[in-house]
Amino acid sequence: MAELTSKAWLDENFIHIPEWQQDAYRQFASMIADPANSYPCIPGRYGFLTNNLRFGFASDPRDEQAITEVSQLLRQYGESAHETGKYASLVIFFKTPEELRSSYTIEDYEELFWSVLSRVSAKDETPWPDAISTDPSHHSWEFCYDGHPYFAFCSTPAHTVRKSRLSPYFLIAFQPRFVFEEINDSTPFGRNMKKLIRQKLVEYDGVPAHPSLKWYGQEDNQEWKQYFLRDDESSPSKCPYTYMKNKFKGLSLRFHK
Repeated sequence: MAELTSKAWLDENFIHIPEWQQDAYRQFASMIADPANSYPCIPGRYGFLTNNLRFGFASDPRDEQAITEVSQLLRQYGESAHETGKYASLVIFFKTPEELRSSYTIEDYEELFWSVLSRVSAKDETPWPDAISTDPSHHSWEFCYDGHPYFAFCSTPAHTVRKSRLSPYFLIAFQPRFVFEEINDSTPFGRNMKKLIRQKLVEYDGVPAHPSLKWYGQEDNQEWKQYFLRDDESSPSKCPYTYMKNKFKGLSLRFHK
């Protein structure tokens, strides 16, 4: 069974975890906590340094075992996220074989990302929260699991332009909605944080921020468009989530008859 870990636990038990997990965590830590303080996500960096983040490791994201592991991690995390601090996030590293790293394009990873979310969602037996729209085109929609809403963030080995979305391992981070209670477009603190993050993002990536990036609380905000950002300024015309979720749920029902 996949188990949640923390920075404190990983730092103490580093030599006892598999080599690929050591490498994934080491490279993530060097990126988010770089001495120059250049990483653009200020809350994420602070959350890492103060042990607010939680980590999990999953199998090859193409495999069903990975979907089971992500489901287990999200269920554990939903029960404990409020206790981890106000800069909480769950970061899941996926085992990423060299064959996948060398052959997958950004478009391939984009499809894989939505496949993971949809397959995980198809396993969710908890009703969708009443306050969250089930329509991805609505500004209140967010990915939910076990009754908890999250902002999802994907990084891949294929990103070369947007360094903020580059990771040597396929990675998905889940930020609980409560993180945005203070950091949103309706508070002075949130608007100031937005300005600082956007400035650091442009400096870090060396290109303008993706046009899909909005801020929680804006009426024209569509969360799903921000989950997976392409290197260029394009985005899908429709959210792949609903179609893929229904597809995988249908397959699951058929296989279990």
